[in-house]
Amino acid sequence: MFAAATSTAPAAPKTIEQQVLRIISKRKAIKAVRLRRTASLSRDLRFDTVDLVDIILELERNFHITVPDEVPFYTVGDFVRYVTAHAA
Repeated sequence: MFAAATSTAPAAPKTIEQQVLRIISKRKAIKAVRLRRTASLSRDLRFDTVDLVDIILELERNFHITVPDEVPFYTVGDFVRYVTAHAA
C-alpha cells in the first residue's frame, strides 16, 4: 500500500551551517567541503543576482525565515551568520 516513506527528515541531524553550505553548493554544483566562509559570492563563486535570489528563496523555505531585500550578502559566511541568527 505504501510505496515509499514520506518522511523528508535527514537520517542524522545536520548543523545549520552544513545545511546552508549544502544549499549554496547545490546552486552551482560546488562541493560543500570546498566552500569557505570567506569566499566572495560574486568574485570567487561567480554567483549573479539570480543565483543569490534562488539561494535566499531556498533558505527561506528550508528554515522558515524571511530575508528582507536590504540584507547584504557578500560571502558564504554572511548567509551562515544570517540563517544561524534567525532560524528557529
